[in-house]
Amino acid sequence: MLPCVCWLQLILILLSSVLWTRGENCPATCLCPDPHTVDCTGRGLTRLPDEIPLDVRRLLLADNWIPRIPSDFLVLYSDLVYLDLRNNSLSHIEPGTLSTSSRLVFLDLGSNNLTEIPKGTFGESRSLIKLRLGNNPYLSMVNEEAFLGLTSLRELELERNALSTLKVGALSQLPSLRVVRLEGNPWVCNCNFASLFAWLMENSHKLPNGVEGMECSLPMDGRRVSLTQLSKDSFRECQATLTLTDLLIIIFSGISVSVVAIMTSFFLASTVHCFQRWSKGTKGDEEESEE
Repeated sequence: MLPCVCWLQLILILLSSVLWTRGENCPATCLCPDPHTVDCTGRGLTRLPDEIPLDVRRLLLADNWIPRIPSDFLVLYSDLVYLDLRNNSLSHIEPGTLSTSSRLVFLDLGSNNLTEIPKGTFGESRSLIKLRLGNNPYLSMVNEEAFLGLTSLRELELERNALSTLKVGALSQLPSLRVVRLEGNPWVCNCNFASLFAWLMENSHKLPNGVEGMECSLPMDGRRVSLTQLSKDSFRECQATLTLTDLLIIIFSGISVSVVAIMTSFFLASTVHCFQRWSKGTKGDEEESEE
């Protein structure tokens, strides 16, 4: 019996040590349901918590009042794969802040106060699969190269923001994109929207509700219309493509104008030269007559 008691005591000591270590590494205001998860949801935080374990993999910071993320915050958390910053007070993300998160798979920045997504915001987070940027009421600009390098991104949420236009390049550079949400934005049906409209019609299978859930306002009177009521012909006046015949006409016209200009210059020069010779001859005849 004695050996069994010794083994039981050893197991209890080890368990106590593990539990003590987990409690010791967990931020005071947060919960740590497992060794690699830190849950600080709804704790009224006004800044990022201190003493986050370096081996954290899931960091939950939703429903707080965090205004910013230090640019070097994620440098030490190389194992982080899941970051939830939903419903905070973030107004911007400094370029490069997330570029060190090489293993980040899920990132939620929804329901914040972001105003723009500039180039380099996400670096080249090649492991990122799902990115949530929806419900940012002041988000009105997304750089065309904002998502450059996100080669594994499958789901992108940009719904219910303040976007009136979006460069197609921002979406076409995502080779793994399967789902994109763009509904609820104040799109404007002008020539800047024409390319995006064509992309949406070609990729409507990537929209959860197709184009049925999307609207845009007419530039003339601001009236909202469903994209289902539009077609490529609606943007016919925005098309500025040239056919081969048009290009040949332009080239031929340019050459013709150049030739005519050269001939005109030669004719004028010859005329001036002849006039000068005639003037000299006339003057010489008058001098001889006077003598």
